[in-house]
Amino acid sequence: MIKQTLATTALALALAACGSANAVNPDDLTGPNPKLPPIQQYLLPPMKIAPPQGWKDGQKPKAPAGFTVEALATNLKNPRFIYPLPNGDIIVVESQGPNLEGINRPKDLLMGYFFGRAHGDVPGEGPSNRLLLLRDANGDGRIEGKSVLIDHVQSPFGVAYADGNLYVAGTAGVLRYAFTPGQTHIATPPTLLTELPGGPIDHHWTKSLVLSPDGQRLYATVGSNSNIVENGFEAEKGRAAVWEIDRQTGRARIFATGLRNPNSPTFYPGTNTFWVVVNERDEIGQNLVPDYMTSVKDGAFYGWPYSYYGQHVDPRVRPQNPAMVAKAIAPDYALGPHVAALGLSFYTGASFPAQYRGGAFIGEHGSWNRTQFNGYKVVFVPFANGKPSGKPQDFLTGFTDGEKVYGRPVGIAQDRTGALLVADDAANTVWRVTPNTPAALPPRVASR
Repeated sequence: MIKQTLATTALALALAACGSANAVNPDDLTGPNPKLPPIQQYLLPPMKIAPPQGWKDGQKPKAPAGFTVEALATNLKNPRFIYPLPNGDIIVVESQGPNLEGINRPKDLLMGYFFGRAHGDVPGEGPSNRLLLLRDANGDGRIEGKSVLIDHVQSPFGVAYADGNLYVAGTAGVLRYAFTPGQTHIATPPTLLTELPGGPIDHHWTKSLVLSPDGQRLYATVGSNSNIVENGFEAEKGRAAVWEIDRQTGRARIFATGLRNPNSPTFYPGTNTFWVVVNERDEIGQNLVPDYMTSVKDGAFYGWPYSYYGQHVDPRVRPQNPAMVAKAIAPDYALGPHVAALGLSFYTGASFPAQYRGGAFIGEHGSWNRTQFNGYKVVFVPFANGKPSGKPQDFLTGFTDGEKVYGRPVGIAQDRTGALLVADDAANTVWRVTPNTPAALPPRVASR
């Protein structure tokens, strides 16, 4: 009865919400200079949520002509992140959040109910909050071995390996495990390298991780503890930020701020510049604010909570802070409103056609704050000279038909053969995308 009442109330309020998801041209909301519509505020924001139902027999995502999609692993439990190891083994991080959400407004209870439906419960094997190791010794996309590498981690997400150590970003800190590629299980307890902001409220709990090109530092992403500071500024200390961590000592500092929910820090190939994808704020319009991808500059402030997409003021924040708004810099590239970008991987393989090399594959988990779905796919953004050079292109689709949801992409990676790997946390599957005819390698230049 309570669920029926909640659903009826939400439907009535959503129907009463003004504005349309189609009120603007979608192309205007992507790229380096998006055209932002006016703010709209609601008693309850427009929502469209469908419980994921998994893929039926023979059903799978759709890739462009010339590519094949196959399941690398199925019956997982909330696969979120994928990390290929130097020896070709693949780590899959299975993770669930700590469910430490603040409830400060009457609508928080209602929205929490619907968010629970969005994540659903497609059956999978075993518990979550662990790291699985998949072994595909010959790189043919057929798993010959699967083992639990690490178990009982507090909401793990990011992973990095260097010099005999595996670093795992749990929701409360970065753990260091002694590890040699080839191991199938780690029995030795970890050491805590550095703490990261966690509970007692832990709204955006995912902590991503990347190793610097010189191997000396780790960069960890920490999302905000709210949509727009409804849990108070005290709860936001150290959050909505990227942290820089000394890999040897664990000493840490805040590298950049104002990033509401950053994920998947990734260095652009051959450079010392890393990029993140960021989930922006909700509840000010079906077409606001575009989620984005941006390079991250040391000491930079990207606006949250005081402003969005540079210096567009959010009137909901109290007290206002014009000085901080004046410091806010605009991100590099808009991905579209509420797509929930979580995964980012620059393609460095050789098997895909040449137009994909150096470009970005992005896993869009999918919207809730719209009357029509947005995201729920993997897109490709071409790059030239280290910067985006075109509009997002659909690459892996079919996760929704507009009404039903079959899966939701999260982490993106590539294996040693150049195949693209996609974690689908709603369908408990890792997908593998390969070209039907691998591209020829460029001619080898004789050394002199």
